[in-house]
Amino acid sequence: MNFITVFYTALFVVVSFLSPHKKEIAPKKYAKISRVNKVTSVYNSLETNNFKLPNLESFSRAFEGYQLLKNKGMIKKDILTIIDFSLSSKEKRLWIIDMNTHEILLNTLVAHGKNSGNDYASKFSNKNESYRSSLGFFSTGEVYRGKHGLSLKLDGLEKGINDNARKRAVVIHGADYVSKTFIRNHKRLGRSQGCPAVPIELSKKIIQTIKNKSCLFIYHPSRSYVNNSKLIS
Repeated sequence: MNFITVFYTALFVVVSFLSPHKKEIAPKKYAKISRVNKVTSVYNSLETNNFKLPNLESFSRAFEGYQLLKNKGMIKKDILTIIDFSLSSKEKRLWIIDMNTHEILLNTLVAHGKNSGNDYASKFSNKNESYRSSLGFFSTGEVYRGKHGLSLKLDGLEKGINDNARKRAVVIHGADYVSKTFIRNHKRLGRSQGCPAVPIELSKKIIQTIKNKSCLFIYHPSRSYVNNSKLIS
């Protein structure tokens, strides 16, 4: 067998080996590119109403899960709330977005659990009496009046990650420690027992806007969450 025959035989074997894998990988690659392009397009079209934009990373994760949950009928309203716990508690890290009009309706302060960290949240839990925040996707529930006044129940949609939210009484409510005054006096926001507490003066507006089966996503670039969530890729 001469050199040319050996060369083309080897080339044929290599091409034959790679071709099936190429057919499998390409559709996934193009699907990912398509998703990225769609997310970027929506992100760039957001009407800010003079609010700051959420980070692209937190929005991308939120958008991905929101679409999946909407398609499954697990959320009903076209409202997406993003809480970005990668940010300092001194920053306005809660956004409410109308996904029909791509309009940011609100951007404000929000507290994390007292055992999740001081200024920055870094520890999260799904356990009762942990006094830590939970990450992931939630469906908003019903409105009620409790010890914090008007409040909104939450249902965690991710098993083992946040599905004990209702049992833990993790709810949205107003709190006087969620304020610029508290930040000035303590160099950080006040902390809750695990609830995403919001400013008292905005609590009614927030609750009425997002109640009854809208999507709430609490983000943090936690490797544990990313590896275990079935709602983000």
